[in-house]
Amino acid sequence: MTPERFHTLVEAYGADPRRWPEHERADALAWARAHRSEADAVLEEALALDAWLARDMIAPPSRALVEQIVALAPAPAPVPVHKAPSKRRLFWWSGAAFAGAGLAGALAGALTMSLVLLGNPPPSASDSGHDAAHESPSWMSTSFDGSIDEWGDE
Repeated sequence: MTPERFHTLVEAYGADPRRWPEHERADALAWARAHRSEADAVLEEALALDAWLARDMIAPPSRALVEQIVALAPAPAPVPVHKAPSKRRLFWWSGAAFAGAGLAGALAGALTMSLVLLGNPPPSASDSGHDAAHESPSWMSTSFDGSIDEWGDE
């Protein structure tokens, strides 16, 4: 415990050690016993502030004020009672969601295939001297496409 930390504890929590943080309380009390004159000065100043703060009491509200606040408060809105959805209705919605996801996937696949096929008409065999029907455009090819001659010494 340093003198600065002891001063900070007393300024923040007051002179009563019961209000100090538990994990620092023992160290602070040991420091106060070892440095009695310095600790007494700091604690005396904190005691005066604690006493002044303890004198400041707020009177509880009068019964008439409490009744006036309660009377002017808006009434709570009635909570609507909802029927719990039946298991059949929940099952129907989950089935509809599953069917909708399948339909969306089928439509996306059909749209993709139509764009691929319409964008590239099938090549005819007369376009080149070899079988062009089995060749695909370069953007549709894989690393295994091409002739064996292109593989090199592998």
